[in-house]
Amino acid sequence: MYTYIWNKYLPVIRILLKKSSGGDQLLSLNRDDFERAGTGRKAGYKFVIEYTEGKVSNVISGSDLASHLAAAMLEDPATRVVLKTGHFQVILNTKFQLTIKNITPLPAESLAVAVSETE
Repeated sequence: MYTYIWNKYLPVIRILLKKSSGGDQLLSLNRDDFERAGTGRKAGYKFVIEYTEGKVSNVISGSDLASHLAAAMLEDPATRVVLKTGHFQVILNTKFQLTIKNITPLPAESLAVAVSETE
């Protein structure tokens, strides 16, 4: 139902995933695409998908919108490679803004350098 819409946005989502190591990324989506496609109003148009090492690590089965995005991302080989590199959150809010966060913990040595630079 929503897969063809997510596939349309997938190239941009992949780019934002790569850029997310430098900070949170935001993508504004076209509300009409989703409202025409299905019954999102009943389930709500917001969700959080967490990916850990290339796999969905939270429960998203209650949202077709989230499930279809997760499937589209995991079925795309280039996106799957990026997802395997860390821990990501993909968040859709009620304003149809998709936020992509890279929440991969810093390695201990990088963390020590970052702390010493702020002192």
